[in-house]
Amino acid sequence: MMKKPPRKKVPADEIQNLFNHANYWGRVKSGEFSEKLYSQGPPSPRSGEPPGTLSQMISYLDPHGREIARVHQYLRKNGTLGGSGRPDPKKLLHNDVLYVDP
Repeated sequence: MMKKPPRKKVPADEIQNLFNHANYWGRVKSGEFSEKLYSQGPPSPRSGEPPGTLSQMISYLDPHGREIARVHQYLRKNGTLGGSGRPDPKKLLHNDVLYVDP
């Protein structure tokens, strides 16, 4: 059994920087990692997203099925991402450390 990686609580922007620097989203799009829907539902009215948009939590999985990231995104009916237009990582396994937003 694999032991749990150490957890490190860091600000959201630090997780975002690691996520972007290591190109996790690009690696999902290229097929290196896979996506699995973790949860979804209607977004908060405060999000300002158009009707029909889904608020989703997505797990990114490595080839062994291990979760390496969990991201939030707004999926619009036309298939584009709302908000910033990019997934927002909430936790990230990077170099065997699990980074989480406190």
